[in-house]
Amino acid sequence: MNASVKLRQGIGEARRVVVKIGSRVLVQKTGRPEHRRIRALVRDLARLRQDGIELVVITSGAIGAGMEALGMKTRPTSVPDLQMAAAVGQCRLMTTYDKLFAAKRCKVGQVLLTHDDFNHKLRLTNARRTMENMMRHRVIPIVNENDVVADEEIRADIKLGDNDFLASLLVNLIRADLLIILSTVDGLRAPGANGRTRRVPVLERVDRQTLALVTGQKSALSKGGMGSKLKAAQAAAHAGCHVVIANGRTSGVIGRIVRGDDVGTFIVASVAD
Repeated sequence: MNASVKLRQGIGEARRVVVKIGSRVLVQKTGRPEHRRIRALVRDLARLRQDGIELVVITSGAIGAGMEALGMKTRPTSVPDLQMAAAVGQCRLMTTYDKLFAAKRCKVGQVLLTHDDFNHKLRLTNARRTMENMMRHRVIPIVNENDVVADEEIRADIKLGDNDFLASLLVNLIRADLLIILSTVDGLRAPGANGRTRRVPVLERVDRQTLALVTGQKSALSKGGMGSKLKAAQAAAHAGCHVVIANGRTSGVIGRIVRGDDVGTFIVASVAD
């Protein structure tokens, strides 16, 4: 048994899992939803719920779906246009999730949050209470940023990432055991032989040296990059939650992660630096 698989053995004990799905996993470059991939992800997520795991899904993709519905060729730059796309796209996205999960005999409910909600004690308490009650009744909370009323969070140059920071806050709020961040890369890549890169299977901590490895460009459809994912993973790990960053376009990746297979980059839970 290699070191990565050995360290991942604790993943199988996770009973409350947060899965964050990035925009580029769910939509094409044009903004058109990738329905086949969404169906595959829902199938895997429903299997977790049916296995008795409490599940929260953080989904991006509302703005991208709205762009497609409105015939926008590129991501808008003005906040009103971004909010309009989010309003239109959120309806389409939730309708898709509702139908697909219902076909797997799973119930879902929408939870819209902004980062400001986490600074407001009453709203935060209400959000926690609602999601706890949903999970108690086997309802899967589908969480997204409330881009229709958000301002700073929705801007293209935001530094918080595309729902990545929200994921780390939510993990701490509901005390999740495992955070799965699905992107379009197979984890953190580090320089390897012959100028190529290699996947980093395990990180026992995220520090400046780790963040220095981050390269690559952000997509026009998403605000996050590997840097924001690693910072979110760092915060979640400090809250005692295991984290796996993996490629959401890989077939069956969610099931493989929960089984403890050596996929993606595993960040070990730790309550201290």
